[in-house]
Amino acid sequence: MADRSRATIIALATVGAVVVNLIVYAIGRAAGGTFRLTTAGGTAEVNAVTVAAFSALPLLVGLTAVALLAPRFGWVVRVASIVGPALAVLTIATMTLPTDLDATSKTTLALCHLTLVPIILVAVAALGRRSRVAPDAVAA
Repeated sequence: MADRSRATIIALATVGAVVVNLIVYAIGRAAGGTFRLTTAGGTAEVNAVTVAAFSALPLLVGLTAVALLAPRFGWVVRVASIVGPALAVLTIATMTLPTDLDATSKTTLALCHLTLVPIILVAVAALGRRSRVAPDAVAA
């Protein structure tokens, strides 16, 4: 990914996360997950659109921030390499586990959060490499 533009890296990571998590979701459905939970307004269901949005939007926002800030502030890449995966794992404890989803649905959605960890690490590393100024560019 090092030779790709920042926009391409962000797009590939985001689309990849959505595709992987929709596959995980489909497997969870096939395994019997209902993805129904109780909310203040009644019963809700986590559907494929929700999985896609919750996969894409945070990743898109985070990677865009890294892409914009990394060329000016190199430390952003190191921080994002820690904070991004930590948030993906922390949201399991704050969003998934407290619900009354069945075990298959909880496990599936937790796996969806965990799939983001390697995607974040690879994309942030690629953005970090892309943000460095090449020695040839300085000489030109």
